[in-house]
Amino acid sequence: MFEESYIIYFTPFFFKNGNTSKNKYFVVLKNNQGKGIIASLPTRKDFVPTNVATEFGCVEIPEANFNCFVISQNIEVTECGKSFDFPTFLYGHLIDEYNIQKMQEIYPNQGTDYVVWGKMKADLFNNLIDCLKKSKSVKNKFKKMFEINRKN
Repeated sequence: MFEESYIIYFTPFFFKNGNTSKNKYFVVLKNNQGKGIIASLPTRKDFVPTNVATEFGCVEIPEANFNCFVISQNIEVTECGKSFDFPTFLYGHLIDEYNIQKMQEIYPNQGTDYVVWGKMKADLFNNLIDCLKKSKSVKNKFKKMFEINRKN
């Protein structure tokens, strides 16, 4: 369930901070040898500064400590040809760690609690990881884990 580059759709997703649960996509960025995962929760909320024109790809504004990877609407995201119906944003400062065992306890049933939406296309996933690795807003511990990912 938590393989790198897979997109999972939770129905609903329970946020760590206690925010109201809702249906949510979840992109697995790194699996730490089955112990934990680093993931991003894509959103349709656009917080990219208005003076930056990017419809697709990496947005890095170091002086603002801002990082985002933008996926345009209707771009094929998965190997099986799926795309998001709306522009989608993955913010570097919002990636987080999740305990696999705890996730499996909360979401035990595939098809009911979640669906594996698809595997992200390799080029797209590599561009996303490269964007996050180069960001000033991504925690160093995550960037180091992404480097380990590339060496193995």
